[in-house]
Formats: sequence, structure tokens, C-alpha cells
Amino acid sequence: MINMPPMTKNLLIVNFLAFVATWVLQRSGIDLTSLLGLHFFLASDFRPYQFLTYMFLHGGFTHLFFNMFALWMFGGVIERVWGSKKFLFYYIVCGLGAGFIQELVQYADYMIQEIPSYQYVNAGGIQMTTEAYINLWTTIGASGAVYGILLAFGMIFPNERLFIIPFPFPIKAKWLVVGYIAIELFSAMSGPGDGVAHMAHLGGMLFGFLLIRYWQKHPDSSQRFGRSKGQEFFDNLKRRFDERQRNNQMKAEQTNRRETDEEYNARQRQNQEEIDAILDKIRKSGYDSLTKEEKQKLFDQSHK
Repeated sequence: MINMPPMTKNLLIVNFLAFVATWVLQRSGIDLTSLLGLHFFLASDFRPYQFLTYMFLHGGFTHLFFNMFALWMFGGVIERVWGSKKFLFYYIVCGLGAGFIQELVQYADYMIQEIPSYQYVNAGGIQMTTEAYINLWTTIGASGAVYGILLAFGMIFPNERLFIIPFPFPIKAKWLVVGYIAIELFSAMSGPGDGVAHMAHLGGMLFGFLLIRYWQKHPDSSQRFGRSKGQEFFDNLKRRFDERQRNNQMKAEQTNRRETDEEYNARQRQNQEEIDAILDKIRKSGYDSLTKEEKQKLFDQSHK
């Protein structure tokens, strides 16, 4: 894990620690799955924060291993392309989207089975109240977010060849993604019973696709993930100064003809250079490093 990007590494660690905590606390009578897993939104145990916490829990070591293996295999590549902040934002959006789709699917099932009209239901030969039954509808796992990462890899590197067990030949990433979508759709349409949230997996891919398409159409919206808030603030401040300078120049050309164009331009260049020097000083040493005269000039300029 030495050369692994920081966010991918942190996600692996958090998921592993959550798995260990679930196992340890369960031996003490504390059920993290019930507390942090995503319950059906009409169940009494549902809490809004579960949309986030559910994606860090897993139902067993195999569940954890395959999700984390895929995160390690594809997540590190995507993080190096996008940067840590953008990668984490995408990961969380895919996880939230998967949870949202799973809630919609459960609500459809809830209505199709006409569960609201029953006071008791028979589940696995055990009779229980309807409230207790829907409280059992709990979703956990990072699969939705991980499937979103897989989709991103397929869209960014569509022709990258991958060796996937048990196939003895390489498969292009785009066809691997299509294959996973087909498998999940077929599994979801085959009917419930396998305990896997197939529609949640597809939901993670759907939200990932929509977000990537949005970034492709609005590239400026994704560039801010690689810039600090301070840098963005000063860039915007400088841009506003430049706009005011251009407006002032146009007004001066219309109203003040006693000053030659050469003299006016020289004075404007000198003024702009002074403002740029002040802004550079703020970036390097902070606002408090300015002299009283520099602060006054910056104040006067911003109110022109």
C-alpha cells in the first residue's frame, strides 16, 4: 500500500476497520448492521445518516474482500486521473445513488406485495408484525460505489485490456462493464432471494454515468476539485479587478480626453502591476503582511 493514492488507501482502511468493529461489537451485543445499515425508509429503524454509513459495512469477509479488491484494482487508477477530492466525491455520490435506487426498489416491492394492508406477515415460516418485517430490509456494502468506480474505469479507459478469471483471454474494459450490467440486470429480473442488491449495483453505475456525463459537458465544474478554496478566492478577486479595470478604461476613454492614450495606458499598467504585486503578497504571506498603504490601495481599488 506504499504507492497507493491516499484516498483509495483511506477507504480501504475505513472499510476494514468497520468490518472488524462490526465483528467485535457483535460479540458484546451491539449490532452495527442494525444501527448503521440502510433500512427501508418506512421502517422505524431508518435514519437519514444510514445513506452514508451503510456503504462502509459488509456482511462477511468474502463480501468485503471482493469489494476492496475491486476498489484497490480500479480506484487507485481513477484517483490518479481525477485527484483525491474529485475521486472521493464521485465515490460517495455513487454510494448514495445506489442506496437511493435500493430504497425505490424496496418501496415498489412493498406496494406490489400489498404489505400495508397486512398487520402480520409470514417470513420464512415465522409470523411477525409488518413493522418487524420491513425492519429486516437492510442494505449494507460498498458494492454500489465500487460498481460506479468500475464504470468510470470503463469510460476513461474503454480499450484497456484486462485479464479476468476464468477467461483465458484479455477483455476490453468497456465490454467488461457491459457484461457486468447485463449480469446485474439478469440477476435482478430473475427475482429476489439471493440476498444481493443487484439494483443498488446498477444504481451506483447509473449515478456514476450521470455525474461523468455532467462533468464532460461542464468541465469547469470538475476543475475546482483540484484547487484550494484560497486559490479560487484570489483568482476570482483578480478576475473582478481585471473586469473593473476594463470598465474604468472604457469610461475614461469616453469622458477624459485631456490625457493622451499613451499616458493613460501607462498609468493603468502601473496601477495593475501594483495591484498584482499586492495580491501576490497576500498569497505568499497573508493579508496581515500588507502595509497600511497597501491595504488602503486594495480597498480603494475594490470600491471603484
